[in-house]
Amino acid sequence: MNKWGYVGLLLAITVRGQDIPANKTVTFSKDVAPILYQNCTVCHHPNDIAPMSLLTYKDARPWAAAIRQAVVQRQMPPWHADPHVGDYINDPRLSDEAIATIVAWVKGGAPEGDPNDLPPTPVYHDGWHIKPDVVFTIPETTVAAGNQDEYEYIYVPTNFTEDKWVHAAEVVPGDRRIVHHATVSVVSAEEAHKFLATDRGASDVDRFHFRTGKVNHTKPDAPVSDDGCVTPASGPLKEYTSGAINHVPSIYLPGHLAETRPAGYALRIPAGSYLQFQIHYSNRLNQELTDRTSIGIVFAKEPVTHEVAQYEIWNNWFLIPPGDGNHKVTSCFTLPKDVMAVAYTAHMHFRGKSMETEAIFPDGRREELFNVPKYDFRWQETYFLKHQFVLPKGTKLVTTAYFDNSANNPLNPDPTKAIRWGEPSNEEMMGFWLAYADVSPVSPTKDFSKGNPSDDALGKPSGNK
Repeated sequence: MNKWGYVGLLLAITVRGQDIPANKTVTFSKDVAPILYQNCTVCHHPNDIAPMSLLTYKDARPWAAAIRQAVVQRQMPPWHADPHVGDYINDPRLSDEAIATIVAWVKGGAPEGDPNDLPPTPVYHDGWHIKPDVVFTIPETTVAAGNQDEYEYIYVPTNFTEDKWVHAAEVVPGDRRIVHHATVSVVSAEEAHKFLATDRGASDVDRFHFRTGKVNHTKPDAPVSDDGCVTPASGPLKEYTSGAINHVPSIYLPGHLAETRPAGYALRIPAGSYLQFQIHYSNRLNQELTDRTSIGIVFAKEPVTHEVAQYEIWNNWFLIPPGDGNHKVTSCFTLPKDVMAVAYTAHMHFRGKSMETEAIFPDGRREELFNVPKYDFRWQETYFLKHQFVLPKGTKLVTTAYFDNSANNPLNPDPTKAIRWGEPSNEEMMGFWLAYADVSPVSPTKDFSKGNPSDDALGKPSGNK
């Protein structure tokens, strides 16, 4: 039996040990609905990403047995971080008591109980998991039928006349059928107009990359470096290093919901900035479709003490051999200053198997910061720490990823191919994002809860950054 089989067995024993008293009748209205409302209906409500709603007894009752199986096996709510590494604000895992309650409800015939016992039904705001103070939406963008991979860059002016502080943000696709993922970044007006004056994707093509349509790929004869921690500081790869700093209010990935930062932590949008929407479209249908993706922003209502930004740590030079079921790729980055760790995100494609990040401190001490032992491309999350902590200047972050390019991987598009970095989903990426804040507090801020956004936007097709 493998590790996960033992986990399932121990969980089943634990749940049995949490049995509900035999004389207690567990009902949906009094016992189960509070659990679902707290942990599940954020996705399981009408017109959201889950395949069915669980808001009402009528919705949930046909799925009772499936719900029991999913929670006992801890398949739902989805959560892929190692429970023994890190403590996260947005961890939705159910307690053993909650699981035992659902098991007892199903065992007792899944009764409704008295509807008067129901807690208030959650209200969701037209597809949002937050209540935005302001929403920015791109112009209607057309994606041709059968266009499996296309990157677009669209720039939306904020028209903010003063700096704004973002407490929470969420990217919502206009058409989930074709939006593979989307990243929204804060850029200056100068940067936006510079990008619009050129084809960003074409400008990224160099001696190591080539372009088909609107996506970039790695040339077969490009240098190979699976161990990004030993990539030489000189030579052809010296300009391709980890550590880019980005200001990203939010992203959209499969399973990724709103990003809510801890109290006192916020991302700054300077006056006059633009929002850059990088959108990966994938239209596998036989019809032309259109999209108007949006980002909703909640401004900080309390004083901001720490400004949040993001380091990107990646390896773009790996080569995964055909059929290799456990291929190791690493990347390293040494922090140039003291920072507070705020959140982590892992990103790979269909062959991604696991990812972990270790910190090697200046005094030689080592600590595992982050571990996703069973990565799932179909459900990607940003993991926000409950307790922020200092990573001192000189700390080396070592990220290790494993890829499964074998026929045993049911998601593998083609195990017979050698795989390099590429923007299409059937190629690969290896990236770790560290959301951080400067250790020094920012100057006291006021409440900028009202914006003056514009519906205007500038758009031009482009490639990956």
